[in-house]
Amino acid sequence: MRHHKHRSPKLDPDSGVEDVTLVIMEWLGEQGVAPMLRIDVERMREGKPTWTFAAGGGPLPYPIRTEGLSVAECIGTALHYLREAGLAVPF
Repeated sequence: MRHHKHRSPKLDPDSGVEDVTLVIMEWLGEQGVAPMLRIDVERMREGKPTWTFAAGGGPLPYPIRTEGLSVAECIGTALHYLREAGLAVPF
């Protein structure tokens, strides 16, 4: 699975993306993409990025995986890479 560590997109912390995360995931499923969002409590205790988003299949040319300390950071980064992969996510 491709993990994008080499560069970080600039994220808007007030974008409200965490409010529409489930809508985005449902939309991805409708496009044939299999999204997953996970929280790792062990990593939370260690102060590491606790949220992981992964998606693959459908029109994606390669799998996408992002991590973040918050849902907003994780999904915001995922949106950047989903769009970079050619998906016009409506958010």
